[in-house]
Amino acid sequence: MATIAHLMPPGEKIANRIDIEVDEGVTLEDIITRFKVAPELAHLVLVNGVYIEPHERETSGLIKENDVVAIWPPVAGG
Repeated sequence: MATIAHLMPPGEKIANRIDIEVDEGVTLEDIITRFKVAPELAHLVLVNGVYIEPHERETSGLIKENDVVAIWPPVAGG
């Protein structure tokens, strides 16, 4: 998370989560762009715990009210 933590709004970095409102029809790509996450850093994108393939992230209608979206950078280590 450290590689994208700086993109979180001030005061939200501790919880690593924010509540946002989005327009109907918003895409995951819209949200990724809104928070200035570089495409190569949006490695793992989940909606309610389900992985969304990169080519599906521009599809509208994937996100509904009260959904949970998680965006994770590439992870390395052992």
